[in-house]
Parts: sequence; structure tokens; C-alpha cells
Amino acid sequence: MNIHKTPRRGKVMFKGCYTASVTPMLENREIDIEGLRSLVEFQVREGVSGILAVGTTGESPTLTWDEHNLVIEKIHEFNAGRSLTIAGTGSNSTEECLKGTEHAKEIGVQAVLLVDPYYNGPSSLEIRREYVGPVAERFPELQVIPYVIPGRTGTQLLPQDLAILHSQFENVRAVKEATGNLDNMRLTRKLCGDDFDILSGDDDKTLDMMLDEAIKAAGVISVVSNVAPRAVQEMTMKILEGKIDEGKALAEKLKPLFQIVTVKTMEDTPYGPVTCKARNPLPYKTLMNILGMPSGPCRRPLGKMTKKGLNVVLSAARKVYENSPEILEPIEEFFDCRLSERLYNEKYWKSLTYD
Repeated sequence: MNIHKTPRRGKVMFKGCYTASVTPMLENREIDIEGLRSLVEFQVREGVSGILAVGTTGESPTLTWDEHNLVIEKIHEFNAGRSLTIAGTGSNSTEECLKGTEHAKEIGVQAVLLVDPYYNGPSSLEIRREYVGPVAERFPELQVIPYVIPGRTGTQLLPQDLAILHSQFENVRAVKEATGNLDNMRLTRKLCGDDFDILSGDDDKTLDMMLDEAIKAAGVISVVSNVAPRAVQEMTMKILEGKIDEGKALAEKLKPLFQIVTVKTMEDTPYGPVTCKARNPLPYKTLMNILGMPSGPCRRPLGKMTKKGLNVVLSAARKVYENSPEILEPIEEFFDCRLSERLYNEKYWKSLTYD
């Protein structure tokens, strides 16, 4: 049963593709502000619905809070109101989150993303009462988007508590859903009602989430859109417009890129084989470096890919480039690079892997 009782003002606003932007770094791992400006301009020109600043893809765990605030401020400045800026202000400390959210409000950001508190592992009840609730109450003018990703955080805001938040606060009307559990998403829709937006947090599940009538996702907060913003935006909008076959066709073209957000390989060691998992943002920063986009290295402890992992990334990118060149063509136009050279010449990735 839908427990949502309170009348809502205005329309649900979160539809389409929101790019979870990388934070480009210089070789010394300082933030590349001019590179960030270029990436934001590329996203805006390609028509995304919005840009998320300092999510997991933006390396939030290794940025200081001063750097958090700087990146949010610069993305909002460079975006200049042409699409929605979402500030990643979540933390495993509510006080830290409140301070970051205050800064976002002061510079004019309209929406914040709050990842479930990681490592200290509060219950769903505590996440609601001691974290999301206090932020939503203190900043009623901001849209507050919980980000549910138990595989990263070790905890989870459950649909029941999310529905309570939605019934209590007009500014809790969307969730970034990265549980990978379709039944969990269906329960969220059932409890939160139709005036609530479910955004995919997993690129490879977006299509299923949008087509499932018991979920009816409104779009995605996307990693893949860092390199294919126009295509991901168009995929989501085609589905929302009821042009299902066109949306499916775009999803099929993008599928190789969806599959490299995380790259798993089996690597040999002197003590036997081990599984190596290159997790977001490492594969996509590696790809962006190859393609000639501002990216730079990840901050430690993220490092480099293995040669096997790099080959997986290259294979996926080449498949898209060869079969659907229009997907990556905007990169060539905007960044003035030749993918026919960069995807096939070792000099562009020689330094991007461990020996």
C-alpha cells in the first residue's frame, strides 16, 4: 500500500541523464580546473539533463572537504544554469554533510545527493532519522536525493524508510537506486507512489528499470555519459517518450560501454591467480585518457589498471567506435582528437597500466 498522504507541490523533476562527472586531475594529482571546465561544457553542449559533482565517480573519498566545495562550486559556475547541478554532499558524518550542504545552498545549487553513510553502518531507521531527515528538514529549498548503494557502503536505506521520508518532506522526491535488486525498486515504487522519481545508479540496469512497469525509472545518474552523454540522454528520453524500440537500439549500441564501469580480470601472482576488480572511476578515467579527454590519474589508493583490464576497456571502446561511430564522434569534434589513432596506437595508453 502506498503510505504517501501529503499533497505535493509542483511536478516531479528528475528525468533523463545526469552525468556523474569525473574530477580531472593534473599529473601531480591536483584538481585540473580548466579540464573540469572543458568537461562541463562538453556535457552541457551534448544536452544532458544535469551534472553530478563529487559523487563516487568524482573521487569523493579522496577529496578534502575544501576540494569538495571547490569542485561543486566550479561545476555549478561552469554549468551556468544550463542544466541541473547536483552536489554530492553525502558523508558518514551528518555534521560534515550538513556543512557541505550549506555550502551548496549558498552558491545556488538546487539539489544534493546523499550517499548512505559508509563504514559506520547505521541502520535504515538511523539513516532516516539521523541523516537524511535532518538534511531535508534544515534545507527545505533543496531537493534531497538519497543514494542507496549497499555494495559500496555496507548499509542501506530501505524502501519503507524512504517512503516515510517522502511522506514527511516535499523535498525528498527522488532516489538514486544502485542496489541491483529489482524487487527492492518495485517496493520503492509501490510505497512512494507515482510522484517519486527512481533514478538508476547502474548504467547496465537503466533500460530494465525504465521498462519495468512496477519500477518506471525516470532516468539515470550515469558514469558512461562521461564519454557518451548525447547517446545516454537520448536513450532515456526515447523511453520516456514511448519510443521503446529506439531506446532499446541505443542501449544495445551502448552496451559495451555499460560493461566496463567495473572491470574484472584474473591476474597471476607468484602465489597463484587472483581476481582483480578495477572499479569506477578507474576504468573510465583510463578510457578518457586514451580518448584525449581531460582526466589524469586517479588519487591513491586507486592506481592503474592491469594490462588485461586495459585490453577489456580498449575492446569495448573499439567495438562501439567501429559499429556505432556516432556514439563517440562528439568527442572528436569537441576535443579535437582522432579516435582512429588514439584507440589503436599504444603510445596513448602505454603509461596507463602497471608493468
